[in-house]
Amino acid sequence: MKLVYTHENTAIVQNAKNLLENNGIKVILKNEFASGGAGDLVPAETWPEVYVLNKHDYTRAVELVSALSNKANEPDWFCESCKEPNGAMFESCWNCQAVPVS
Repeated sequence: MKLVYTHENTAIVQNAKNLLENNGIKVILKNEFASGGAGDLVPAETWPEVYVLNKHDYTRAVELVSALSNKANEPDWFCESCKEPNGAMFESCWNCQAVPVS
């Protein structure tokens, strides 16, 4: 088991987890509920973490998460169905699950 990704924002970590699982990589999420201990612990130690279970998937997982992180620097997009703003790293609308039209 190897750490692939961590971030303070649970939604971003969950997105990375979903991306890996959708690409056939088995992962687990740790520290999902640790944020309540942030006052007594170092904050970064309470961030949610994604681990790959198979060490042979590690390199591919890092590539996928890196591509996702790079995409986060792109501009947000607005859903044509429900008009909700979505971060660039989301491949479908968080509100209605519609896929953006290219």
